[in-house]
Amino acid sequence: MSNPVSIKADKIKKTGLLFGSFNPIHNGHLILANYMAEFSDLDEVWFVVSPQNPLKEKKSLLADYHRLALVRLAVEAQPKLKVSDIEFKMPKPSFTIHTLTWLDEKYPGREFILICGTDILPSFHKWKNHNEILKQYALYVYPRPGYHPGKYKGHPKIKMFNAPLMEISSSFIRKGIQQKKNMQFWMPGKVYRYILEMHFYE
Repeated sequence: MSNPVSIKADKIKKTGLLFGSFNPIHNGHLILANYMAEFSDLDEVWFVVSPQNPLKEKKSLLADYHRLALVRLAVEAQPKLKVSDIEFKMPKPSFTIHTLTWLDEKYPGREFILICGTDILPSFHKWKNHNEILKQYALYVYPRPGYHPGKYKGHPKIKMFNAPLMEISSSFIRKGIQQKKNMQFWMPGKVYRYILEMHFYE
């Protein structure tokens, strides 16, 4: 009589979520995502591209599909980095708790973790269902100049990481492109070439 076959459950993938408008994505975003993918226990990091808020006029904000295309170009050769357009398909304005709930339902084989900077902590209590988020999900927090964990220091669901401080902003890059400066070192080459070819931010 043969021995019963033991079925080994697939390993749950720890997936970090980095939310943003990525207008445009730049090397600071990529260095942070790479740091979290390589120096934490995360298996992968997803860039969750935020859609434009229909109630706000954002003249400098590229159309959703252009920003998504730029992020895809930036991460296409990186197996641990992915891009998600999940919030494009959700009612607006999109709330983080709703996105997390939807992702849990769609990807039961993953454990989702929020990646955010210390700058969100002072106003985190204003997030929709913030207590529910902290009950169900971990936050992996990286430093931002001038911000500290405050009352969240030592919180069991908040883990601090000494990720490198990257003083690169999308607004600075947009301004540089508008002023015809050479911004090629601030983002991946494919992203920069696409921006120039499409005359974005000019």
